[in-house]
Amino acid sequence: MTQLLTACKSILDQLEDMVQQIDEKDFCKPSGTLSHSTMGQHLRHTLEFFICLKSGFEIGLVNYDLRNHDKLLEGDKFIAMASLREIQDFVSNHTEDKMLKLEMAYERDCENRMTVETNYWRELVYNIEHAVHHMAIMKIGIREVAPYVNLSADFGIAVSTLRYKEAGAAGAR
Repeated sequence: MTQLLTACKSILDQLEDMVQQIDEKDFCKPSGTLSHSTMGQHLRHTLEFFICLKSGFEIGLVNYDLRNHDKLLEGDKFIAMASLREIQDFVSNHTEDKMLKLEMAYERDCENRMTVETNYWRELVYNIEHAVHHMAIMKIGIREVAPYVNLSADFGIAVSTLRYKEAGAAGAR
C-alpha cells in the first residue's frame, strides 16, 4: 500500500503548497466563477472528509455527513495549515488496513442511516479522489482570485488522466 500512501502524501503536499502561497485575504475571497465560494471553503470541505476518516478510524465508524463545516478552518489559512499537518501525521502513522463501517443517509427527509462495510484503504482512496476533484475546482478559483499562486502542473488532475495524456502524446510522435 506504499503507492496509496505516497499518492495521499502527494495530494496533501500539493494542498499545503497552495495554502502556503495564497494570501490570507485571497484564501477567503469569493470566486464569482465558483458561485461565490472561496478557496478556504473548498479546502475545508476537502479536509473535513479526511478529518471524518481520522475520527472514525478509532471507533471503526466513518460518517462524512457529520462534518463540522468549521468556519475557522475555511476562514483562517493558518488553522487550515495546522489541520493539513494533522491529517498528514495521521496518514503517515496509519499504514495498516482496518475494517470500518461507513454510515450515511441519502433520503433528505429521513434521519435513518444505513451502514455498509468498508475499510481504511478504500476510504483513503475515496478521500484522495474527492480531494483531486476539489483541487480541480480550486485551480479554477485560484486562477481568478490568486493568479500569483504557482500550482504544480498536475494539481487537480487524476493520475489516470495524466497517464492517458502521456500515452496520447507518446502515440502522436
